[in-house]
Amino acid sequence: MEEDLKISLVIPAYNEEKYIGACLEYAIKNSSGKFFEIIVVDNASTDHTGEIAKSFPGVRVVREENKGLTKARQRGFVESTGNIVANIDADTQMPKGWVEKIIEEFKKDKNLVCLSGPYVYYDIPAWQSFLVKSYWLLAIPIYWITGYMATGGNHVIKRETLEKMNGFDTKIEFFGEDANTARRASKYGKVKFKLRFIMPTSGRRLTKDGLLKNFIIYTSQFFSEAIAHKPIIKKHKNIR
Repeated sequence: MEEDLKISLVIPAYNEEKYIGACLEYAIKNSSGKFFEIIVVDNASTDHTGEIAKSFPGVRVVREENKGLTKARQRGFVESTGNIVANIDADTQMPKGWVEKIIEEFKKDKNLVCLSGPYVYYDIPAWQSFLVKSYWLLAIPIYWITGYMATGGNHVIKRETLEKMNGFDTKIEFFGEDANTARRASKYGKVKFKLRFIMPTSGRRLTKDGLLKNFIIYTSQFFSEAIAHKPIIKKHKNIR
């Protein structure tokens, strides 16, 4: 482990018994011991998410009874002790080299406060994957204009930056939380969105709601956050 770069991995999980095991297997295997700590935030799950996560040696599970993605991310931040906080989702499958890219980027740029990249989906048809990759290419000019962009389940941020921001905005339940984090972090340094810093994740929401609907939602949420500094959609159906 790099002596001056202690990376805490935080994984929020709400009823993710189907995915959390594979998520942790990939994270442990492909990080080669480079994480300072791994924390799973069991966000009031009613299934076996917590038990599965606890079965992995070296993984700490904390229970957050207040439902909501940002509440879980905030709890993970508070519980963590590393000077870098890496955030992924419970249905991701961390690729080899992901941690090494974090170390490389933060080592070479002292002004970097947040690093993020796109999702790729491991369980959708090839034609949908092509459209998703095209979407990210089209998003890059927007990143150049705004100077920030992030995906919630694939971003890494300095602890001192989160402290200056007063952590994650827990008033946001789901949509727009990543754009909000990136925008606020950009006030304290560089927010880098790197196309090759990818995170494979499940396309279950794309499959359920459709590509077009998802693209419209996430694009509108980003612009709403960028222009009005607040998300358009206030509630999320998984918050009960």
